[in-house]
Amino acid sequence: MLLKTSLRSFLAHKGRMILSLIAVVLSVAFVSGTLVFSNTATSTFDRLFASTASDISLQQEPPKLGGKDVREPGKVLTVPVGSVEKIAALPGVKSVVGQVFTEDATLVNPANNKAVGPTTGAPTLTGNWADSPRNSVEITSGKAPQGENQLMLDADTAKKAGLGLGSPLQVVATSGTYNFTISGIVTFKTTNPGAALAFMDTATAQKDLLGTTAYTSVEAYGDGSRSNEQLKADALSAFGSGYKVLTAEEQKAENNKDVGSFLDFMKYAMLGFALISLLVGGFLIINTFSMLVAQRTREIGLLRAVGGSRRQVNQSVLVEALILAVVGSTLGLGAGLGLAEGLIQLMKAVGMNLSGAELKIGLNVPLAAYGVGVVITVLAAWIPARRASKIAPIAALRDHGTPAEGKANRIRTAVGLVLTAGGGALLVAAAAADTAATGGKLLGVGVVFTLIGFVVLGPLLATTVVRVLGAALPKLFGPAGRLAQRNAMRNPRRTGATAAALMIGLALVIGASVFTSSATKSINDQVDKSVGADYIIAGGRGGLTPDMVKGIKSTEGMDHVTLQFELPAVLTTADGATTEAPVLAVTPSFVQDFKLPASAGTPESLNQGAMSVGEDFAKEHHLAVGDRITVEYAGGRTQSVPVGVIVTKGNSFFDGGYFAGTDTVGKAVPETDLKLAAVAFGKAAPGADVAKTLTALEDSLKAYPQLTVQDQAGYKELVQGQFNQLLYMIYGLLGLAIIVAVLGVVNTLALSVVERTREIGLLRAIGLSRRQLRRMIRLESVVIAVFGAVLGTGLGLAWGITSQKVLASNGLATLAVPTTTIVATLFASALIGLFAALVPAFRAGRMNVLAAIATD
Repeated sequence: MLLKTSLRSFLAHKGRMILSLIAVVLSVAFVSGTLVFSNTATSTFDRLFASTASDISLQQEPPKLGGKDVREPGKVLTVPVGSVEKIAALPGVKSVVGQVFTEDATLVNPANNKAVGPTTGAPTLTGNWADSPRNSVEITSGKAPQGENQLMLDADTAKKAGLGLGSPLQVVATSGTYNFTISGIVTFKTTNPGAALAFMDTATAQKDLLGTTAYTSVEAYGDGSRSNEQLKADALSAFGSGYKVLTAEEQKAENNKDVGSFLDFMKYAMLGFALISLLVGGFLIINTFSMLVAQRTREIGLLRAVGGSRRQVNQSVLVEALILAVVGSTLGLGAGLGLAEGLIQLMKAVGMNLSGAELKIGLNVPLAAYGVGVVITVLAAWIPARRASKIAPIAALRDHGTPAEGKANRIRTAVGLVLTAGGGALLVAAAAADTAATGGKLLGVGVVFTLIGFVVLGPLLATTVVRVLGAALPKLFGPAGRLAQRNAMRNPRRTGATAAALMIGLALVIGASVFTSSATKSINDQVDKSVGADYIIAGGRGGLTPDMVKGIKSTEGMDHVTLQFELPAVLTTADGATTEAPVLAVTPSFVQDFKLPASAGTPESLNQGAMSVGEDFAKEHHLAVGDRITVEYAGGRTQSVPVGVIVTKGNSFFDGGYFAGTDTVGKAVPETDLKLAAVAFGKAAPGADVAKTLTALEDSLKAYPQLTVQDQAGYKELVQGQFNQLLYMIYGLLGLAIIVAVLGVVNTLALSVVERTREIGLLRAIGLSRRQLRRMIRLESVVIAVFGAVLGTGLGLAWGITSQKVLASNGLATLAVPTTTIVATLFASALIGLFAALVPAFRAGRMNVLAAIATD
């Protein structure tokens, strides 16, 4: 009986349920699509690594630092060529291949002087071509390279760069630039993880990439008579210390670790979209069921009068919600598969060729889809269901079924005020916190409290804010404006819940906009105050080679060049504490090109055998100028260096950086460690035209397209672009929130029109025209949307300003409020309101007056 009643009610109101259904579908689609994409990518890479890994791989043991493997800049770890015969002689080994591979080389298309291959993320791997039992690629056109002028390229990279057989290609290695002709094209057997692959013959790879006759690894394949662990033990016994051996399982784990961080980023970013969709979708479902319950007051009264219990009424509404959840989750699961396919196509666009024909669904996908869809829908419907069960039968039959709200409103107001006041206090405390870590924790809790507080206070705020926002409507639009204002205030609970979805989205955008604007302005100010260099030249994966530096120094109009090297290190202070951080070795002109803000000591001490430390670091370890720090570099090399300058915190260029002169560092590390600079800073000669010198510098380095050459203005644009990437992601979240918010407004207005059918008929009967009626509904929608925008703007400003205050001591010293963005979002909110009201206003205008009046 209960199920039959719920089904009838659901089918009777199926038109009103569609918009709520869309909200469920969106929420579930993002969750299931993200999981399917993640499962598919992980499974694909598992197969790739499992099918290509050798049984054991012999490599040189990397130097240790702080108990961890480190890579010294400019150095490639190698094993002797004789290792091949030595491993081949081990029992159980069937075949052995010597490999040469490096990530430091750059491929350049000489036809347009552009770098070939990925610029970020996946690497460009250049090495030797050697047939092995488990090669990841196969030759699909042309032939293997023979001689020092031939090279093979992978098909995906060749297609993107417009290269083919016979095309010229340059390899820019740390030892120089070499010219090749493409002799063959190779294609991945499974998937291309986004890397670019170039193959030479073994002798050429050893000469050009390593500068010595050696291999970077030796790959061995067993005959099945011994396990991989046994092969590993035999190899370690044969080679002794200085080498490491990885089994196929260990190689797979290492490779998975490399791609795991990127896949995790994609996964959590998409789950962030899903969370926003769930949150705003919940408000839409609450609104839908609240209005449906209100419209079915008499029906509920009849159920109670014929013997239905409160529990049965409650369950009736929840069963409807369950039906909606199951249908929405099923559709959302299907939509999620489409979303996963879309993500796979997006990955293909950036070079990661996943296959949509091999979607990996897994048990976790339907469990998460139905779990999320059912839980969020049933929870959202429980509030109006509980309220419906409290309706007295006689009151319901008299159409006075809405329970008394006085006590509930007082409790709601008290809870909302407490949460909002508590959240506001936490934001104030965060802004005044001594450290960014403490402030960040307070900020996070404060954001949650203020958000929940504003949602809870929505009905109370609706009454007052809407009255102010709609104050001009009667004067501007006459009776239609007055009715729109009153309708928006008539049901504050509904107005508050409808506006909440838009409020959340706009709060995120405004908060992120304040943060990114402040960060950009702060860094620009720091560049103006601290950077005296005119040009910034950043190296690619391999850093700045001596030839590149020579090209910079020889540029006409250049006065001097400052080089910065980055060496991994462990710092030990007098209190026995150790800190893992890179030491930034700089040439003597560094103190001319940068103005170190010092709270103690002098920057010139960097050229006198001392090093710099940050103010927080000095405070934590009780350091003063003259105190010594033990610095350990890779390979166990150490030196004791005095503190020469303590850098004032608040400047992102120097805060937390450990600078030392190259002459000082050079006493502890070999000359090869200071061969490849991480970045170079150039200063134009006095009287030289800075713009013309920049052009000349770009011409001097045109053979190295992997380098970025910028003046101060260009560097500022680069920084702003990096922050804009974060902002664009937030805009994506806003777009999703807007979609669901529009659905919410449409649903609220549509149900409200049905609820007010008789009232609309009476208004038409006493002279309200169709045009005025449609205007009334549009204005009501605009007021609700702007109400949500105002609340979101207030929250966003509070969050963004507090974020800037929390990070003020870490370089975010300047507050910048993006007024243009704020005005644009408020204006866009009004347009959203107009758009959302189109269909409800049109339907209201088409009502038959007499039929509407006769509606009970």
